[in-house]
Amino acid sequence: MIPCHLSPSIGVGFKPEHYEGIAEAPGPLGFIEIHAENYMGAGGMPHAMLERLRSRYPLSVHGVGLSIGGAGQLDQAHLMRLKLLCDRYQPDSFSEHLAWSSHDGAYLNDLLPLPYTEETLAQIIRHIDEVQSKLNRQMLLENPSTYVRIAESTIPETEFLETIAKRTGCGLLLDVNNVFVSSTNHALCPRAYLDSFPLKFVGEVHLGGHTEEADDEGALLLIDAHGSATGDPVWALYKETIAKTGPIATLIEWDNDVPAWPVLRDEIERAEAILMPSRTQNAA
Repeated sequence: MIPCHLSPSIGVGFKPEHYEGIAEAPGPLGFIEIHAENYMGAGGMPHAMLERLRSRYPLSVHGVGLSIGGAGQLDQAHLMRLKLLCDRYQPDSFSEHLAWSSHDGAYLNDLLPLPYTEETLAQIIRHIDEVQSKLNRQMLLENPSTYVRIAESTIPETEFLETIAKRTGCGLLLDVNNVFVSSTNHALCPRAYLDSFPLKFVGEVHLGGHTEEADDEGALLLIDAHGSATGDPVWALYKETIAKTGPIATLIEWDNDVPAWPVLRDEIERAEAILMPSRTQNAA
C-alpha cells in the first residue's frame, strides 16, 4: 500500500482561475490539492491544466463523495472512477471525510454526521479497508465540522478516529477550522479537543474560513463555508498544533467566493511563516 508522503509544505486547493497566477507568482507553494469528483471526466481544459501543474508540484486528491460513513455498500462505480484518477496522477496523498453523503443511490450533496457507535465503527473500518485495498494506497480520514450532536453516540470523536487509524492503517487529516467550528457549536473547548487528538497519525492539516450565523434560538452558529480567509482563532490553534507536531503538510481551503490569486497567496505566506520555523528546527 502506497503511504501518504506529502512533504511538510503549504498547499492550496487548485482552481482553474488561479492557473496563471500560480505560474507567474506562486509564492511558497508546496503542493496543490483537487477535489476528486471534479476530475473524474476523461479530459478537457481542467485536466490539461492539472497535468502541467502535476509536473511541477506534488498532488493531493481530496474526495467528497465516497460516503465512508454510510450504512450501505460503497458505490463501486464511484470507487472505480476514483481508482482511475489516482492511477493517472499518482497523488502524494488521498483523503476523505468522516461523514456520509449518499443513501440508496441518492446523493445528498452534503457531508452529514454519523453516530459514533461500535456498529458505525465496524462499518467504517470495512469501508476504509475496501478503499485502501482497491486503490492500493493509504487514505487520510478528515475530522468533520458538525452542527448537531447525535444522542446515540457512545465513543468520543477523537477516540473514534484513533481506533479507525489503528485498525486500518489509514492516516488522519486534521482540519483545524473544523475543530474550531464544531467546538464552538457544541460549547466545547477546541484546545481540549486537540489535546485528545491522536496527532501521531496526522498526515495533512487543513485551514479555511467559516461564517457566523444564528440558530433558531439566536445562539451563535459557525458554518464551515470555505468562502473567506482563515480566522484568527484558527490561526492560533494551528500555531499551537504545529508546535506539538512539528512540520506537517498544510492546505489552505478556499472553495467559495474564490478570491484573486494574490489574496490566496497571502494566506499561503501566513501559513508558511508558522510552518517554516518548525521545519528549520526539525531539520536541525
